[in-house]
Amino acid sequence: MFTTRGKRGFLGAAGAAVLLLSACGSTGADTDSDDSTADDAASDYADCVVTDGLADATAMEADEKTELTVAAFNGWDDTQGSAYMAKHVLEDMGYSVTVESFEAAPGFTAAANGDVDWLASSMLPRTHADYLEQYGDDYESLGCWYEDARNAIAVNADSPAQTIEDLADMGDEYGNRIVGIEAGAGLMRATENDVMPAYGLDDWQLVESSTPAMLAEVDGAEGTDKNVAVTMWYPHWAWNVYDLRELEDTEGAFGEADQFFMFAQDGFSDSNPQVAQVLENFVFSEEDFGELQTLMSQKYDGEDHAAAVADWAEENPEFFEDWKTGQLS
Repeated sequence: MFTTRGKRGFLGAAGAAVLLLSACGSTGADTDSDDSTADDAASDYADCVVTDGLADATAMEADEKTELTVAAFNGWDDTQGSAYMAKHVLEDMGYSVTVESFEAAPGFTAAANGDVDWLASSMLPRTHADYLEQYGDDYESLGCWYEDARNAIAVNADSPAQTIEDLADMGDEYGNRIVGIEAGAGLMRATENDVMPAYGLDDWQLVESSTPAMLAEVDGAEGTDKNVAVTMWYPHWAWNVYDLRELEDTEGAFGEADQFFMFAQDGFSDSNPQVAQVLENFVFSEEDFGELQTLMSQKYDGEDHAAAVADWAEENPEFFEDWKTGQLS
C-alpha cells in the first residue's frame, strides 16, 4: 500500500485508497478526477512540514544497491533541478545516479512500477492528486521539500488584464487563447476543468503545447505590442527573466498552494535506507531554487543540468554538507 516516512509525507488510512500526486513547474494526470479526490488529497497532505523527518544520513551504513535511477519530467525545471541535485549529493557519497526524463503519465507509472527508483518532484495536495488516485497503493512518500508551489495564469506585464476574470471581456486582446503546456499536466487539467469554467471563459481555447513552446510564446511577445496569456507556476525562472505578471485568481479557482514531494515505489526506504534518508533531508528555499533555475535556463540553455548544479554547488558547498547531515531548514 501507499506508505510514508516520518511526519513529512503522512497519509491517513481513509485517504490511502484514493490518493496520488498532482508539476513544476509544476502538472497532473490525464485521467478523470472528481472533487472528492482533491479534497482527500488536501486533507492528507496539507500539513506536511519540510523540516520534519530530517536525520544524519552520514551516520548510516551505505546501501547495498549503488546504481540508482530517478525520474524527472521533460521541460519541468522543478523535477530536473531536484533530480540533478540528488544526483550530485548521492554521487558524492559513492552512489551512481542516472536521470531519466519522461512525460508526466509515463513518469508516474515508471515510479509506481519500480522501473525507476524514485520520482524527483510532484505537486500535492492538489495538482497531482489524480496520479495518487491511480497509483497510490504502489507509492511511498519520501517527504515534501519545497513550500508554496502554485499554479497561475500569467500575461505580459504591459497588457490590460489584471485578474483572470478580466479575460472574459478581453478576448480580442489575447486572441481568445491561453497557451498551455503538456497535455498530461495537472496545471492543464486545473485550468480547463476549474479555472476557465469559474471565470466564464467558454469561448476561449486552452492550447495544448509544451513548456518550451509556451515559453517561446512569452519570448516572442517580449518587447512587442502582442499580448499573451499563458499557464505558469511557481517556482519558475521565467518570472525573473521575462516581464510577466500573474493574474489575480479572485475566485480561488486554482486552490491553495501545493508542496513538492518525492515518491518511490513502496518499500524503497526499507531496501535503500540511506538513500531514502538523504532524499528526505532535501529542503530547498525559493531563493536557492531561483538561483539554480536561472543557471539551468540562462547559462546552460536548459541543456546541461548537471553542469548548472555543479556551478551552484561550487558556490554553496555548505548546503550539501547540511543536506547529508539533515540540517537544512
